[in-house]
Amino acid sequence: MDVKNMTMVTEFIILGLSDNPQLQIPLFLVFLLGNLVIITVTCADPRLHTPMYFFLSNLSLTDICYSSTIVPKLLEIFLLENKTITYSRCFVQLFFFLGSTSVEAFLLTAMAYDRYTAVCDPLHYSIIMSQRLCVLLATTSWMIGFLNSGTITASVTRLSFCDSNMINHIFCDLMPLLKLSCSDTAGPETVLFVEGALISVPVFLVTLTSYKYIIAAILRIHSVEGKRKAFFTCSSHLTVVSLYYLSLFFMYLRPNSTYSLEKGKIMSVLYKAFIPMLNPIIYSLRNKEVKNALRKVIGK
Repeated sequence: MDVKNMTMVTEFIILGLSDNPQLQIPLFLVFLLGNLVIITVTCADPRLHTPMYFFLSNLSLTDICYSSTIVPKLLEIFLLENKTITYSRCFVQLFFFLGSTSVEAFLLTAMAYDRYTAVCDPLHYSIIMSQRLCVLLATTSWMIGFLNSGTITASVTRLSFCDSNMINHIFCDLMPLLKLSCSDTAGPETVLFVEGALISVPVFLVTLTSYKYIIAAILRIHSVEGKRKAFFTCSSHLTVVSLYYLSLFFMYLRPNSTYSLEKGKIMSVLYKAFIPMLNPIIYSLRNKEVKNALRKVIGK
């Protein structure tokens, strides 16, 4: 194919979730509700300064990053019906989304280690999970997460986009951009595979190993009440981890040739809107301190 005869894309058009105007306001409310819940949980109680709440606040911050990256453009699509996004803004959106996704993986791993220490070594918990270690783990998570995002985004910017500029998705996500490109996508796919092998898989294995020891420790507890308390200590985090990795594996850890745009769009709605909205709810339903913080905010 002669590249000289192609029309190079300078902007994209995001098709969004639906062209039906009757669905625009309800969809807007869904994303807005998710943002409000996240902000409420993050700011609910300044006295929640334990390691678990410190990491939960950082996790909430990544959810806000998701929303801040995706929702403004979605509001333009829903309310103003402006589906055009510039080339540079599209890749900025991709960078911050991938960065938030990577940071969340590291934070969930740090939270798994926190739960492992709480259950398997409770006598030394306060010494091991010091404020210095928590800050170090969180800072490292943010730095490596966005470094990983920058590497992947840079590889995608080297692709050519010709003729069609219709992104059949709710934002500039990685897989739809690879589908849209008119050049060889082997480079970005290789980068994604290497990043997964060097970062995503080890991080997942660390989380899995932590829960292996946690479950073994819980099974060694003799009293039923003791097992119940230990299980509820980890159940909220385990639920969030399961939702995160199931959706992540479905969306990204598969060959580009088997990726379905429609299924990917549905999973994106679940992952970018409903899961960030569910995360604080999952923690609040399992935790008295978070419930009390929410009651205070609602009371005010």
